[in-house]
Amino acid sequence: MNIRSIFRQLAPSTCLLCGATSGTGPLCGACLADLPWHRQPQCPRCAIPTPDGQVCGACLKHPPAFDRSRAALAYAFPLDRLIPHLKYNGRLAIAPALGECLAASVAPRPRPDCLIPMPLHAKRIRERGFNHATEIARDVAKRLDLPLDTDSCRRIRDTPPQMGLKHDARRRNVRGAFVCAGDVRGRRIALIDDVMTTGTSLDELAKTLKQAGALEVETWVVARTLPPGDAA
Repeated sequence: MNIRSIFRQLAPSTCLLCGATSGTGPLCGACLADLPWHRQPQCPRCAIPTPDGQVCGACLKHPPAFDRSRAALAYAFPLDRLIPHLKYNGRLAIAPALGECLAASVAPRPRPDCLIPMPLHAKRIRERGFNHATEIARDVAKRLDLPLDTDSCRRIRDTPPQMGLKHDARRRNVRGAFVCAGDVRGRRIALIDDVMTTGTSLDELAKTLKQAGALEVETWVVARTLPPGDAA
C-alpha cells in the first residue's frame, strides 16, 4: 500500500455531488444510489431501451460493428453536468466517480482481454492536456484488474464535434478517423467512452479493430443518451 492510499483511508473523501463524507470513494452511498442507472430492458447491441430487451430495429437494419454494449447510466442529471465538467473544465476528480459506476455495471459480465479508450486526436489532447476516456478507462481497468491498451488505436482525423449532427452526418464525420497499429488479432476488446448517443464513433472504431483482426468488440460507456420519456 502506498502513502497516497494510506492518506485516503486516514482522511476520507467528500462526495463530489453533495459534499458529505464519502469514505474512500468519490461519491457517497446516497448519491451513488440516486444516480440514473440504466436498468431498463435494452437492445443488447446498442443499449437503447426496447421491449423485453429485444434487438432494436436500427441494429437489425444496420448491425453495428461492435457485438454488444453496456451503459451504466442514462445521460441525465447529474451526468449531463459531471461529464462536461470533466471533458471541458479539466475536473479530473470526476473520472474515478464515472469509472466506479461503469466498473460496477460491467462487473458481472465476461472479462475481455483488454480495454481500449476512445482515442482523441493529438490536437485535442494538447488543448485539454488529457483524454477523458482514458482517465475513465484507467479507473475501470484498476477496479476490474484488466489490461489497459492506450497504444493500439489512434485518431488520425481531427473531426468536428458530433453534437448537433444528424445520424448520417455523424457517420460521414468519423469515416476513416481511426487506425489500429497494434496486434489485436483474436482478441476480445471492450471500448471505453463517456457517452453513447448514436454510437457512430464507437461503430467506426469497432470496425477498424475488426478489420485489424479483433475477434469481438463490445462497448462499455458511462452513460447512454435515451429517447425522451425513457430516462431513468
